[in-house]
Amino acid sequence: MNFTVPTMADLAAKGESPEILFWVGCSGSFDDRAKKITRAIANILHHVGIKYAVLGTEESCTGDPAKRAGNEFLFQMQAMQNIMVLNGYSVKKIVTGCPHCFNTIKNEYPELGGTYEVIHHTQLIQQLINEGKLSVQGGAFNGKKITFHDPCYLGRGNGVYEAPREIISKLDTELVEMKRSKANGLCCGAGGAQMFKEPEHGNKDVNIERTEEALSLQPNIIATGCPFCMTMMTDGVKHKEQEKTIQVLDVAELVNQSIK
Repeated sequence: MNFTVPTMADLAAKGESPEILFWVGCSGSFDDRAKKITRAIANILHHVGIKYAVLGTEESCTGDPAKRAGNEFLFQMQAMQNIMVLNGYSVKKIVTGCPHCFNTIKNEYPELGGTYEVIHHTQLIQQLINEGKLSVQGGAFNGKKITFHDPCYLGRGNGVYEAPREIISKLDTELVEMKRSKANGLCCGAGGAQMFKEPEHGNKDVNIERTEEALSLQPNIIATGCPFCMTMMTDGVKHKEQEKTIQVLDVAELVNQSIK
């Protein structure tokens, strides 16, 4: 990245407003692995010339983990703070790389006074490809076998199944489906605030179960569209000592490495 991502405050100071607000999210801001996904999304937005901005230090957690963990009061406090900032900038359209942020802002902010058009980055990328604004080629991924793990809040939560698959199909790769996919997809094990605690005792961790299902297809790449899923699937691949042969990549990273 050899460009500077503007903040909403920067643009507001010039009397300008962006076409789209890129909501980065906590993982995309602070997790070293997820930062690479953030850079990939920013690079794609920059490449196609969309006028966008981030909130920077004005962005706070959406409140999703608090709500899923049962702390409705904390969720509403966090949400109201964000809505005040978003409405202050008259934000209309938001893209995010995290299905948890996507779901919360899209479905739970309206009843608190925050109504916006919210899309996931795979939906935006699919739209850009369909409109001819973004061209991709297989390149390094030509002939590779890819399986896509559906993030819960993207798939079953919001019915977005085809966008990531359509993008992968444009890369001259072989898309192979896990037995449990789309509406029958299996959680990676991080949803419902589980990301932030140790798992309960049982026979097997959920992410190991899901990773085994993916590995049974002998893919070159496990693709996903969620930073939480990225952590869980990467940990699963490492647990199985397969990290030297199998990559775990976000759809945005696949596209960023395949731009014509």
